[in-house]
Amino acid sequence: MLCLLCLLCLLRSEGPDASPEAALEREIQEETGWKVKAGPLVDGGAWVYRPVPERRVLIVPYGCTVLTPDRPPTLSHEHKQLGVFPVGEVPGLNLPDGYKQAITAWYRRRSEPPGNKPIRTGN
Repeated sequence: MLCLLCLLCLLRSEGPDASPEAALEREIQEETGWKVKAGPLVDGGAWVYRPVPERRVLIVPYGCTVLTPDRPPTLSHEHKQLGVFPVGEVPGLNLPDGYKQAITAWYRRRSEPPGNKPIRTGN
């Protein structure tokens, strides 16, 4: 089973999605060709990314499971490059720290024994 970190960073409504998870699943399929199941929010929560000083983007990280792992991901017209990396290479990637922290938290959560995983409570 292939798992990955998916980042919901769109606040605009582009379709009749029933939930943020459904929007994320649709976006991942449109942009990579992969069918995914959006899982839990990643510990550490949402954060604001500023690609340029006058722009703020709300990043909401979800753990996702790829339901079509035998299919190679495809590069959409919205991106220049696509990469799949082992988690051990994440610290050396050219990514904002918020992305790296979310990826680390997701893989740490996945590697914990079931009885040790934090239980999410609240709204």
